[in-house]
Amino acid sequence: MLPPLAIQQQYLLPKNLLTVIAGKIAGWRGGALTHALVRRFVAQYKVDMSEAADPRIESYATFNDFFTRPLREGARPISSAPFVCPVDAAISQFGPIEHDQIFQAKGHSYSSRALLGGDQQLAHRFDHGHFATLYLAPKDYHRIHMPCDGTLTRMIYVPGELFSVNPLTARHVPGLFARNERVVCIFECAQGPMALVLVGATIVGSMATVWHGVVNPPRTRAIREWNYEGQGIRLAKGAEMGRFLLGSTVVMLFPKNVLTFHADWAPTRPVRLGEPMATVVG
Repeated sequence: MLPPLAIQQQYLLPKNLLTVIAGKIAGWRGGALTHALVRRFVAQYKVDMSEAADPRIESYATFNDFFTRPLREGARPISSAPFVCPVDAAISQFGPIEHDQIFQAKGHSYSSRALLGGDQQLAHRFDHGHFATLYLAPKDYHRIHMPCDGTLTRMIYVPGELFSVNPLTARHVPGLFARNERVVCIFECAQGPMALVLVGATIVGSMATVWHGVVNPPRTRAIREWNYEGQGIRLAKGAEMGRFLLGSTVVMLFPKNVLTFHADWAPTRPVRLGEPMATVVG
């Protein structure tokens, strides 16, 4: 059975070119035209501007400034739970990693090794662990925060495709999250390693981290890696760690026997930054 037409078209579209064009538009200082674009976006996606640190549309010089807007103080209280939700999003999938296989959708899974850029030794640290995949819709707040305290050790840029990451695409494109361009961030936490993976998508202009700035562009064909061992880059639970310039998906990996997800978590459920996500095993 053929996939839906919307999926077939994605294989044919010039996704990289569309992403470059979207990135230029998003970074354009277009004055009244930029403000008109933002107003239309706010109306179409019902964005709640009352949560923004600055709710005035005229205060954003570019669409990117609007899209990565900070929240007002106190808009997202951080729970005292050991692990908190790192983003505003919808739960795509979550649960155990079956040896090294991560569930994507019915009939589709992918390996932790593929997700992490082919590093088998790193992937083994998450064998039989747990994962969570969170989808950020256009209306969502697009900064990513820490689910727990952690010390940064590595960052890996993995080149790849730029398929959409919406739920329909996740159901029909095999290995989607290990296939798309992504930025892998590895932290050492009190309970062991944690991988926080920022997955790119069609028209996602770039991804950035607080310690590096914009990671992509440039979009290289080769994997790039940065080693932060011994540099003391430690981020507290709830602290900002990065952002998407236009929306996408976050995948988290944790080792075995570390956490139990919150009882009310379920696929498609909306979640918000700072809510309880999981408790420590034992």
